[in-house]
Amino acid sequence: MKKLSINKLYQLAVGILLTMLPLSATYASSNKEDKELNVKELVIEHNGDAHEWHITDINHHKIAIPLPVIVYTSTGWQIFMSSEFDKAPEGQYNGLTLNKEGKICENGKPVTLDLSITKNVLQLWIVMALMLVIFLGCARWYKGKDASSEAPKGFVGFIEMFTMYVYEDIIKAAIDEKHVKFYTPYLLTVFFFIFISNIIGLIPIFPGGANLTGNIAITLFLALCTMLMVNIFGNKEYWKDIFWPDVPWWLKAPVPLLPVIELFGVFTKPFALMVRLFANIFGGHAIAISLTCVIFITFQMGIAKGASISAISFLLMIFMNILEVLVAFIQALVFTMLSAVFIGLAHQEHHQETTSAQQ
Repeated sequence: MKKLSINKLYQLAVGILLTMLPLSATYASSNKEDKELNVKELVIEHNGDAHEWHITDINHHKIAIPLPVIVYTSTGWQIFMSSEFDKAPEGQYNGLTLNKEGKICENGKPVTLDLSITKNVLQLWIVMALMLVIFLGCARWYKGKDASSEAPKGFVGFIEMFTMYVYEDIIKAAIDEKHVKFYTPYLLTVFFFIFISNIIGLIPIFPGGANLTGNIAITLFLALCTMLMVNIFGNKEYWKDIFWPDVPWWLKAPVPLLPVIELFGVFTKPFALMVRLFANIFGGHAIAISLTCVIFITFQMGIAKGASISAISFLLMIFMNILEVLVAFIQALVFTMLSAVFIGLAHQEHHQETTSAQQ
């Protein structure tokens, strides 16, 4: 009994510390008597989407925030809270079930149209609301100010520092002066959206914890936005360099070798943006969760072994979470920088005109 109580106290202490890290306190409630710790399941659960915002489990009772389910089925529209699946017998409510992949099914098949408010959707709205509050608040401070006014301090000054750094060193350095004002709102929005989403994803409790940029659907949409910006507003020289570049004729005809490669690059560039952001954020969260699981797995081997090994794991976990804060900024910066570079290349002047101008 004494050993068991020490075990419980140790896990409780670690659980309190974990509330300062980007992991749910659910891991702290897992022990050998309850169930075996499934690391793969925890990683997928943390990085995946869901129809509820799971917080923790206490004595096998799930504590979660139910989210609205909005689906169109064979009987028409159905709107209800996701908690109805837990209350319904065998998890079936109005002919609908929730499968292991988190999809709502009717007769074993996914519903035709699912407009449910999932965890990632709610996190997306939270990030958007936070961005509105931040930038509308900053805009209110600047109202009535001019160039001779005192520089902002505190939080407004912090946001201005971030904004001017991205604008001067990233956006303005990659895009010519003629087009920079047109693309600046988009690029600044992308930077702050990714950065705030990454930071909120490191917060373990609601309204944080959802790994928004670790979802490939989100990074796909961001990459598509950059792709559209590049290809819709690109000038004629950009398209000429794709379909008829300034290379020896035998690389263009009769077999259009280089044009095919350049056209392929139109799709590979946004694909690289999508995968880079997704892989870095997903991988960072997966490593942090795995290091946390080591604490509880090794502690099941005994207090002596668990205390020694988990202490090292705990230090590594703290280091990883500090590193994740840096990665949150770097990945937002890299995505914005590459988007700005791609946009700048779509507005480059003809090589001959540039050479003659320099001469």
